[in-house]
Amino acid sequence: MQRVGSSIRCPICQDVLPITESGNDISKRMLAEIAAQVQAGQSDAQIYDYFRARYGQRVLLRPSNDAAGVLLWAVPALALLLGGGALAGYLRGPARRGAPSGSAPSGSAPNVQPAEEDPEDPYLAEIRAEVQAQRHQQAERSGS
Repeated sequence: MQRVGSSIRCPICQDVLPITESGNDISKRMLAEIAAQVQAGQSDAQIYDYFRARYGQRVLLRPSNDAAGVLLWAVPALALLLGGGALAGYLRGPARRGAPSGSAPSGSAPNVQPAEEDPEDPYLAEIRAEVQAQRHQQAERSGS
């Protein structure tokens, strides 16, 4: 009776307490029901099924061994592992993408070396023209 009662949750307690540790009337009646079922020769699984049918899956402190119970416990653990792996990959991302190991600390301007340029790249030429125009305007304002 104690073994079964220690794995059944008190349905009205604020904390997650087994009915063996709760002193309220419902827990006492549930323990009496377990004792009656044990004396009637019911197995632990039958007693768990009785309480699950009456109070729902939430009444069991230990998950069932069926696929839904395993899935209920495995999905959060798997999500935590995948999230941790994604975070680690994100944090290590710049090192993997070829950033130099001695790159500049955050907050300071990185030492950018010009890459080999494609003279036929119209987008690059347009950006260069815009940068040159902005520099020219700044020089005119500072010179006036």
